[in-house]
Amino acid sequence: QVKLADSGGGLVQAGGSLRLACAGNRYTLRFQSSGWFRQAAGKEREFVAGIRWNSDTAQYAESVKGRFTISRDDAENTVYLQMHSLKPEDTAVYICASGPISTIPITNARAYSYWGQGTQVTVSS
Repeated sequence: QVKLADSGGGLVQAGGSLRLACAGNRYTLRFQSSGWFRQAAGKEREFVAGIRWNSDTAQYAESVKGRFTISRDDAENTVYLQMHSLKPEDTAVYICASGPISTIPITNARAYSYWGQGTQVTVSS
C-alpha cells in the first residue's frame, strides 16, 4: 500500500517559519511529481507548490511565492516545503501529493495519484 506521511505542522506566530516533510513509505518519490496543497476551514483545497519529477521545474501559488520553497531529498525519499514569513492566512491543513509523469499541470490536483493524511499549520497573529 502506497503511503505518503506528511509531518511538520504546528502552531507558529506570524512571521515565523516551519518546514513540512512528506516521506514516501515503500514508494519512491524520485521519479514522481510532488506537490503540496492546503485546505483551510470552509474553503476548497488549493495548490501551494509543486515540483516535477526531474526537479528542474517548481511552481508556486502567487500567495506563497518568495516565502515557500519546495524541494526533494532523494536520499531521504522525502519532499519538503520550507515556509517562511508565515501569515495568519496560511493557516490550513497542508497535504502532500505525488503522481506519475503526465501532461497534466502540477498545479492541478488531477496530476496526483497519492495523497498524505495532512498536517495542520496554524499561524497566530
